[in-house]
Amino acid sequence: GAKLRGDINVLLLGDPSTAKSQFLKFVEKAAPVGVYTSGKGSSAAGLTASVIRDAKKEFYLEGGAMVLADGGICCIDEFDKMRENDRVAIHEAMEQQTISIAKAGICTVLNSRTSVLAAANPVFGRYDDLKSAAENIDMMTTILSRFDLIFIVRDVRDEARDTAIAKHVMGIHIRAGDRGEFAKIRKGNQDTDEQRRSTKLQNNTALQLGDPDDPDLILEPNELKQYVAYCRAKCEPRLSEETSRSLAAEYVAIRQSVKRQADAYGGRKHQAVPITVRQLEALVRISESIAKMRLNDEVQPIDAQEALRLFKVSTMAAARTRASGPEADLRFLSNDLRTAVGNAETFIKQRLPVGNEATIARLIEEAIALGHQDIAVRRSIQVMMARAELQDSDRGRKIKRLR
Repeated sequence: GAKLRGDINVLLLGDPSTAKSQFLKFVEKAAPVGVYTSGKGSSAAGLTASVIRDAKKEFYLEGGAMVLADGGICCIDEFDKMRENDRVAIHEAMEQQTISIAKAGICTVLNSRTSVLAAANPVFGRYDDLKSAAENIDMMTTILSRFDLIFIVRDVRDEARDTAIAKHVMGIHIRAGDRGEFAKIRKGNQDTDEQRRSTKLQNNTALQLGDPDDPDLILEPNELKQYVAYCRAKCEPRLSEETSRSLAAEYVAIRQSVKRQADAYGGRKHQAVPITVRQLEALVRISESIAKMRLNDEVQPIDAQEALRLFKVSTMAAARTRASGPEADLRFLSNDLRTAVGNAETFIKQRLPVGNEATIARLIEEAIALGHQDIAVRRSIQVMMARAELQDSDRGRKIKRLR
């Protein structure tokens, strides 16, 4: 029969300074088998396998990162900085989980049964809300379709969130010299903590919703590594009839929704992330992994619902051609810039009655003379064009007010 991939591939795509690399480093430590590499310094042979001649003039194979991570996870940072030829080399490893070698008289197939966790930046460095997802994601659909989950990581300007992050960073620097004392205290309470935590793990309460500040619900990396290895070795959940019908129906609905959205914005060429049968298999893998985390032998409807939620907030959000709703174009701007864009939009509506047209350069010049910011005027023009209130002409030099 056909061999199905059981490992999940995840792509983190987003703004700089959002801890993507730190997350990859932590996953490498927490995984039973983990390999970390950077896309900029990795070649196709370094990721797959290379043929090397030894001192006796004989050829032998040397496995790359994907082969060394067999049975675990391969973390690839700066995924967008890889050369296209090197990125294509891991297509087989990400889907068939094998690496075929035919070099220097050596013809063989190596196993690469590994998950891929990749981190990348958008084509403009930062994610631009006023551009479509296809314009922000500069990768071929053949590689994007092999990722089960694609998360857009945003650097949102929020005072409460920025305050919490600043306190956390300052706390790390303040406690940097207290590690020795902290280790002594922890060693004295280690036996009691491990006994209490093992009891909670056996009762399966550590994976339920609870107080995140409860120390009994916090696993150390080594404990998490052991638990992940135990789940992978001892639990193999399977889909029930009810769950499989639910996932199939949701997949068909998602395909129809993406088709309608693509048709509304000019066809499939504007679709950033393809929704194919691989995404249906991804839903199955995610559902099974959630059930495996809870050590269940059968995938329950609640597992399928959580898998669908994860898929919609990640891959479906990345596949969205345009921001949903006219106000969504401004949702990640600062309050001051959002106000400036609103004021510039009011000026454009007063300056340009319905049916009239003007050159963009002249319009911006008049707005700046009245005290408006250049960036605010340009953003307001883009927002109004996204709402179909303005239409450009003369190769983007003029705009016309439609409504």
